[in-house]
Amino acid sequence: MKYKNIPNTDLEVSVICLGTWVFGGDSWSGADENDCLAAIDAAADCGINFIDTAPIYSGGQSEEMIGKVISQKRDQWVIATKCGPQKRGEKIINDLSPRSIAKQLDNSLRRLKTDHIDLYQCHWPDDDTPIEETLEYLNKAKQQGKIRHIGVSNFGADLLDKAVQSADIATLQSHYSLLERSLDEEIIPCCLKNRIGLLAYGPLGGGVLTGKYKSPKKFQDTDARQFFYKFYGKRFNEVQKVLERLTAIDQPLNQIALNWVRQKECAVSALVGCRNVEQVAANAGAADWELSEEEIDLIDGI
Repeated sequence: MKYKNIPNTDLEVSVICLGTWVFGGDSWSGADENDCLAAIDAAADCGINFIDTAPIYSGGQSEEMIGKVISQKRDQWVIATKCGPQKRGEKIINDLSPRSIAKQLDNSLRRLKTDHIDLYQCHWPDDDTPIEETLEYLNKAKQQGKIRHIGVSNFGADLLDKAVQSADIATLQSHYSLLERSLDEEIIPCCLKNRIGLLAYGPLGGGVLTGKYKSPKKFQDTDARQFFYKFYGKRFNEVQKVLERLTAIDQPLNQIALNWVRQKECAVSALVGCRNVEQVAANAGAADWELSEEEIDLIDGI
């Protein structure tokens, strides 16, 4: 495993991060809890020391599972979780008000069975709360020792520029992959300018970049591959043509996709979900080699 420093922090994290949106299964057509728990130990065995979660993932179940496994070996892990989205009735609202974050933070600490969170992230922007108010509270939480560093997620360039005026923003977590490159124009230059580390989620396009799907697949309406990762519908045949051309690089498709992301200049870690131990090992293997400049040029040309 390889490790990188999150800029302006003392955090050294694995270039492959264990993403845990799948844990609990709510947005992924179910998931086996024992497999998820085993995946955390398998990640540690592969050298992964960075794990990302959020209270909205299956109503806190993801955080609870992580707490079960790592509470006795807390010092071995860098934990990232988030605040903002929460269910109110049938709707999901995003509340980054200080009052809301205070409650969410305490609940996350309880579920994770820890007294501090290494990287605490605003999950989505909240148009109803000035970012200055949000970050003022997070700065206080940092002073209290409840969180060590502040990150944001899914912020546009303008909001990111505003955020760095109110707090030391260590990371931006956002959707980025071979198939989703909207960050290239404004966000990545903004990260480089402000020395913000990029945490790329969805680097496998919700699984489509593993190459395991040979024909279009219909998922449940509540499945993230149906409503969030839009590569299984009209774009599916286009994606298959991309995968076919990637076979010119004699490496596993999932690792090609992960390395393209993690070798970006501002990238710190690629966040990858899993359902079982085998998937963890397959993804961790991406850290054992790197794409050449010629291979990166080939991919960018595609």
